Amino acid sequence: MTTPTLDRDRLSQQLKDLEAKALQAIAEASTLDTLEQLRVAYLGKKGELSQILALMGKLPPSDRPTIGTLANTLKEKLLQELEARRETLKAEKIAAQLAAESLDVTLPGVYRPQGHIHPLNSTIDRILDIFVGLGYTVANGPEMETDYYNFEALNTPADHPARDMQDTFYLPDGNLLRTHTSSVQIRYMELNDPPIRIVAPGRCYRRDAEDATHAAVFHQIEILAVDEGLTFTDLKGTVTTFLAELFGDVPIRFRASYFPFTEPSAEVDVQWQGRWLEVMGCGMVHPAVLKNVGYDPEIYSGFAAGFGVERFAMVLHQIDDIRRFYTSDLRFLQQF
Repeated sequence: MTTPTLDRDRLSQQLKDLEAKALQAIAEASTLDTLEQLRVAYLGKKGELSQILALMGKLPPSDRPTIGTLANTLKEKLLQELEARRETLKAEKIAAQLAAESLDVTLPGVYRPQGHIHPLNSTIDRILDIFVGLGYTVANGPEMETDYYNFEALNTPADHPARDMQDTFYLPDGNLLRTHTSSVQIRYMELNDPPIRIVAPGRCYRRDAEDATHAAVFHQIEILAVDEGLTFTDLKGTVTTFLAELFGDVPIRFRASYFPFTEPSAEVDVQWQGRWLEVMGCGMVHPAVLKNVGYDPEIYSGFAAGFGVERFAMVLHQIDDIRRFYTSDLRFLQQF
């Protein structure tokens, strides 16, 4: 039984019809997805061109090269048209996207006022820069503290009269809101061996009646240095250098004072606008505090100092009322 043969002209006509149909469909394709579907329909493994080529086996051997050449030429032509149409559609898509996202530069812009650092934050940053320049490391701790870290470890037991100096916010669970950042010193010393030099900024809380110079919530910065052979002279030199960097060349004085966690203790005044102004408390770390964190006071000594950020900011910016820092009055804040 012989295999039926096809007429070469008939197969050639099928290729011409496919070419006309495919070129028209490609030209009318409006999306990249449609174009990909046409490529698969005409040139894929199961596409129309492949189906026509599958009939070449029924041609006489002498006609096959002719049909093969026509088929390859058609395939190259369709691939070129597909690529050209693809580039056109991409360009149209980009142009449409640009048109949809274009801005009318003639419209007035939306004004948003520029933000600025709050005067308290800028004062903290300025102070920290000074102490970091002196070799101190910034340390932080929790604002909700235990009685041990806030008082006991700082040589202030439950019956100590110095607790009356700091009217404390106690919480229902027995904890409290820290009254000073001295608790950071204890936490840091527990985890680190001497020598240490830290500066501890943070928010503190006391039951103070609010007036022009007092607030229930305020900011404090404390420094601590512990090493072998530190003396009050080192403390005095550090404090003097710091105040000179912050206020310039102003007279300062040290007055004897009392704090349970330092001995001897002192308060520091600066002469400001013709009067003495207290700016910080300081002293040599009490031996009992060193023992509480496992340091040997026969080997190590240290000094500490603490001050309120609000007081320094009021002096630096000539502000008469501490409450101005917390009212969020733009007329006040825009000055900075």
